[in-house]
Amino acid sequence: MIRRPFWTVGVALLLICAAPSQAAPVQVTDDTGHVLSLPRPAQRIIALSPQLLELSAAAGASKRVVATIGGADDVRWARKLPLVGDAFALNLEAIARLKPDLILAWESGTPPREVARLKSLGIPVYWSQANTFETLGSTVQRIGQLAGTTGPAGRWVRDFDTRLAALRARYASQKPTVRVFYQVWNRPLITVGGPQLINQAITLCGGRNVFGGLSVLSPTISTEAVLQADPQLIITSSPRGAAWLQDWKRYPRISAVKRDQLVALSPNALPRMGVDVLDGVQQLCSATATARKAIH
Repeated sequence: MIRRPFWTVGVALLLICAAPSQAAPVQVTDDTGHVLSLPRPAQRIIALSPQLLELSAAAGASKRVVATIGGADDVRWARKLPLVGDAFALNLEAIARLKPDLILAWESGTPPREVARLKSLGIPVYWSQANTFETLGSTVQRIGQLAGTTGPAGRWVRDFDTRLAALRARYASQKPTVRVFYQVWNRPLITVGGPQLINQAITLCGGRNVFGGLSVLSPTISTEAVLQADPQLIITSSPRGAAWLQDWKRYPRISAVKRDQLVALSPNALPRMGVDVLDGVQQLCSATATARKAIH
C-alpha cells in the first residue's frame, strides 16, 4: 500500500474547498408574465432604457452592464458605455457583437417592430413595465436575481420601501385634495392617465389627477378639457417645461394660473422612474402642499 504524506491530503482538501462552485441556474418571471431562465447569473447586460440602466445600478449590477441606448447615457457612471440605438430604433448588429447574456427592455417604451427584431436575436430579454412603486422594487429584486447580486438589491429595496412609506404617511391624507394637471408634452397636449405611475404619485401626495379616469398611460387631450377640469396645480417635468407653463398664463380663469401654481419639476426624477423617483415624488408633494395652502 502506498502511503501519501499527510500534508498532500490536507492540500487536496483545501483545493476542493477553495474551488468555486458552479453557478446555479436563475429563473424569474418578468412584468409580461414571461418566465426567463438563465443557466447562470448574467455577466454581460444591455439596458435599453434610462430607467433600467439606473435600476441595474440599484441592484448592484452596474459593472455587468456593457451597453445602453441614447438618452440613457446621461447617467454619470454610464457615460462611457457603448450605445446600441435609441428609443425608436435598435442597432441589432451592435447588440450581437457585444455578446450579451441578458437584455433589459421597457415593454411599453419599445416600438412593436423593435420588439420583434429583438426577439429574433435569441438573447434572453427581461421585459419591464413598472406601473407601480411596488413594481419598481420588484424590478430591482429581479435584476438582482438575474445578475446574482441579491444582497445589494435587497438593501436598496428595503431603503426604498422605508422612504416610500414615510412619504405616504406624511402626505396621502392631507386635505383638501388638490386638483392636479400633469403635462407630459405640449403639441399635441399629452398628460398621464390612470395606469401611469405618476398618477399614483399625485394620489400619494394628496392630489387628484384631473385626467386619472382615463385608462391609457399617456392620453392626448385638448386645451378645452384642461379649462373644463380647472386644475389647482399644473405640473410638468419636461426640460422645456418653463416655456410650456408660461403658455397657460393666457388662461387666467384656471385656478392654478390665478393662484400662480405652475411648477416645473426635475426632468430626471419622477418621469424617469429610476433610482431618483422618490426625489421627484417629494418635489411633487411639496408643490401640492403649497397649492393646498394657496386654496384657502
